[in-house]
Amino acid sequence: MHEVGMMQNILDAAVKRAKDEGAQHIRLVQMRVGEASDVVPDSLEVAFDVAKKGTIAEDAKLQVENVPVVCYCSNCNIEFHPISELNECPECQQAYCEVRQGNEFELAFLEVS
Repeated sequence: MHEVGMMQNILDAAVKRAKDEGAQHIRLVQMRVGEASDVVPDSLEVAFDVAKKGTIAEDAKLQVENVPVVCYCSNCNIEFHPISELNECPECQQAYCEVRQGNEFELAFLEVS
């Protein structure tokens, strides 16, 4: 479950930022997670619960924004949601089009006090 290590890194950065700003508590951690990021949402929640123990985020809630995959075909000049892992353009069938979003795994917002 690689989510624990990933969440520990995110939470370490969040705690550092909150403390740098003079916060005593983190109330909410909002993340953006792309559907192609290979992160399992249920595992992420468990990882968050493990990582926040003993920190200023111990009572924090995790909110996850799921980001869909969006690809771009340079031949057709269109963006599309792929229907296969080949990221094939629905117009010209070119495979492995550019992924413009959907790989995110990032801290988006903190609510602190």
